[in-house]
Amino acid sequence: MSMLSLCFSIFVASLMLTGVLRKHAIRLHLIDTPIERSAHSEPTPRGGGLSISLLFSLATFYFYFVGLISAAEFLALSGAFLIGLLGLADDVVSLRLRWRLSVQFLVATWSVYWLGGVAPINFGFFILSYPLILSILGVLALVWLLNLYNFMDGIDGLAGTQLLFVSAMTYSLAMNNEDQVVGMLSAVLIAAGAGFLVWNWPPAKIFMGDAGSNFIGYSLGNMALLSMHHESLAVWTWFILLGVFVVDSMVTLCNRFLLGSNWYEGHASHAYQNAAKSYKSHSKVTITVLAINVIWLGPLAWLSVQLPEYGALLTIIALVPLILLASKYKAGKSVDNTN
Repeated sequence: MSMLSLCFSIFVASLMLTGVLRKHAIRLHLIDTPIERSAHSEPTPRGGGLSISLLFSLATFYFYFVGLISAAEFLALSGAFLIGLLGLADDVVSLRLRWRLSVQFLVATWSVYWLGGVAPINFGFFILSYPLILSILGVLALVWLLNLYNFMDGIDGLAGTQLLFVSAMTYSLAMNNEDQVVGMLSAVLIAAGAGFLVWNWPPAKIFMGDAGSNFIGYSLGNMALLSMHHESLAVWTWFILLGVFVVDSMVTLCNRFLLGSNWYEGHASHAYQNAAKSYKSHSKVTITVLAINVIWLGPLAWLSVQLPEYGALLTIIALVPLILLASKYKAGKSVDNTN
């Protein structure tokens, strides 16, 4: 089967499966009912991201079965399926934080082990190459990224659109550097994500849920570690591509900590949520984030691949304006939406 045929099949399957999941979510009462901090006003089914989790997992098994990825790579990537199941359980019964984090750290350790650790990181003036330190950072990064993606799945279409942008860029950059594995995985995410986004575009008919957002964040983290080993994409390229999500989540968490708020409690004070309140539109914010990605972050990510010794510097250049933008929209501070 050609890659194009496979991706088209995955898109159609994702489109249909998300619709099926929506019907079952309604039947099983897996509904997000609006509360004070909600960004939506109508009860909406959740768990639609499970379509992405299932199809990506099946695709990775197929790639392993036909010999396109190694056993170690498959075992590392399989950790995402466990993360997706954990997210699904949380969607259904709302697991305690300590149990979620315990499983997440165990699975992240599993993936880093099968990847053989983390490749050295070039800071330009210094190369970090201590295996133990890199492995610890890798585990922390995977857990951080899967939760970060969940934090940023708060308005219609945003997480799905971000997935398409990041996957499209990593497909292009990886294939240009002859990294077939990361290229194939990116193509699968594009196809599965596009099928889901048809249902999630504002106004959303179904939400991604933890089963999808946690899975996607973890899978992107795994792909980042893979690309570092393959020397196709550096960690800085991934930081730049995920810049909007990285900055918004971190500025929000820092400000909430400084204000004495519990960082782990649910809230609606991310910059993108405050922007959605201000403009009274999810689609405007989602399209604006996409424009920032395409016009600003995309070219800088490409440049970071061409000039790897300047990756850290380019990351700073990419993220500083985003920090200012997050501050403008008062990330971490609740904004009244009744104006």
